[in-house]
Amino acid sequence: MRTALVIGSGLIGTSAALALAARGVRVYLRDADPERARTAAALGAGTAAEPEAPVDLAVVAVPPAHLAATVAEAQRAGLARAYLDVGSVKGGPRRELTAAGGDLTSYLGTHPMSGREQSGPLAATADLFEGRPWVLTPTRETETEVLNLALELVALCRAVPVLMDADAHDRAVALVSHTPQLLSSMVAARLESADETAVRLCGQGIRDVTRIAASDPRMWIDILSANPGPVADILAEVAADLAETVSALRSLDSHDEAKRGSGALGIEDVLRRGNAGRSRVPGKHGQAPAAYETVAVLISDRPGELARIFADAGAAGVNIEDVRIEHATGQQAGHVQLMVDPAAVAVLTAALRERGWALRTQ
Repeated sequence: MRTALVIGSGLIGTSAALALAARGVRVYLRDADPERARTAAALGAGTAAEPEAPVDLAVVAVPPAHLAATVAEAQRAGLARAYLDVGSVKGGPRRELTAAGGDLTSYLGTHPMSGREQSGPLAATADLFEGRPWVLTPTRETETEVLNLALELVALCRAVPVLMDADAHDRAVALVSHTPQLLSSMVAARLESADETAVRLCGQGIRDVTRIAASDPRMWIDILSANPGPVADILAEVAADLAETVSALRSLDSHDEAKRGSGALGIEDVLRRGNAGRSRVPGKHGQAPAAYETVAVLISDRPGELARIFADAGAAGVNIEDVRIEHATGQQAGHVQLMVDPAAVAVLTAALRERGWALRTQ
């Protein structure tokens, strides 16, 4: 791949352009808002000039509702040898492209499973896709050259290719991406009118659950409008669980011992099913989930403190598998939760205490 045209200078399009440009591909940028294309160009993602000849690959990075029309228009103009999109929904746009008379032989639907709460070219980074799955949905009509160019794009962005059927992909992202976004927003919405005292008690749990609720509503309306059926099906299942859980909690509040016992069993059931589902989420590097233990260290909010902890752990020969920070309310301090192999806990705690760190017992 020597040349590429990226149509759409948002987070995903600009990030892909940055990655390609950094690896020597001549990238042309186009956006319905020329200012966004110029902004992406100023960041080093390519040039906002029009290509003088057909490029090797056109990457369409526009909202799902406009994918099919944009691909069809690019094909009619002969802008590239191959065309792919990076939309979050795959089945519907492909059917729309077929209905619009588009060429499925030169087109491939893809979806990089990466993103951020922020949107727009200024949020883009060249390493956004590194190590992340990038779904490709080829069909029998897809030409080999098109698939090869898509695989080259994925490699240049240092992502991991995953081949899937388009409709299976849409059901999967409804479960692991679209539904979690709505549930996160629903929980965060409860905070809008909450008492200020309650909000000040927010800890790491509520921060984890509501992190993605900061996402751009306009972007998510576009995404959900393109995949409403599968999301509604999953939310219906969640709603059934919610109804049963509410009933179980009401029983726990009863003075009848039998009802209380029944309620406890209902709550235990949903919690255990949650345990089972969580255990299936891939662990580090996509491997099977590993059981880590947590060492919590009191840390002040001063420059260099995290670096000191990591250096001390390294000096003790302990690998930090994961890390989280729990900030204290109203204080310039917090706890760093270091997740390590269980066999390393004793070594790490002894080393950190020897170097003056205060540890919290888990």
